[in-house]
Amino acid sequence: MNVMPLTVVVSGTVGLVAAAIWLGQAEQGPRAQIRRAVLAADRITTGIATAIAIAALLVAVFAGFWQVVARFATETPSVWSEALVRTALIWMAFIGLSAAIRTGSLVSIDMAHRYSRGKLRRGIEAAVLAGNLSLMGVLFWFGWIMAERVKFQEMAGLEVSISWGYAALPIGAAFAVLGALGQFLDRRAEELEMAV
Repeated sequence: MNVMPLTVVVSGTVGLVAAAIWLGQAEQGPRAQIRRAVLAADRITTGIATAIAIAALLVAVFAGFWQVVARFATETPSVWSEALVRTALIWMAFIGLSAAIRTGSLVSIDMAHRYSRGKLRRGIEAAVLAGNLSLMGVLFWFGWIMAERVKFQEMAGLEVSISWGYAALPIGAAFAVLGALGQFLDRRAEELEMAV
């Protein structure tokens, strides 16, 4: 059994959680500057990821609309639109993961967070960060391997490499890591604002 992926993911998760806890305690000085830099990078990457996810959703909507028009109005179904819709939705979901984590919408333990204070609350937030980072590490590792493995295969209808579809996993995971760190360092709970 190959334990290399598990070792790398666990080591990376532990290291990033420890670094986030260390940065989270900074009020001023060099640590606070690093924290501000991480949050600035998070703002930029989350904005980029959100824009890409919105663009992917628009591509999926228009390609799906074209598929319906081509099939029922002209009775000649498009050969490329179904594959484009599927690929665009995959990109939308995995790139949008960063925004979901950053707004506190992905792994959220609302009741435990509401009723805890101090070190217990910070421990819960660190556990959520560790869970998010572990998931993103697995997605990055195996997404990268799959994108490499299928790079010589083509998507039917689009005639581009299937690896473009699988590339959404490692790229989305990389964006989401920054979103998870940003959420830990500057917590937002926007889903609670809209909850009934």
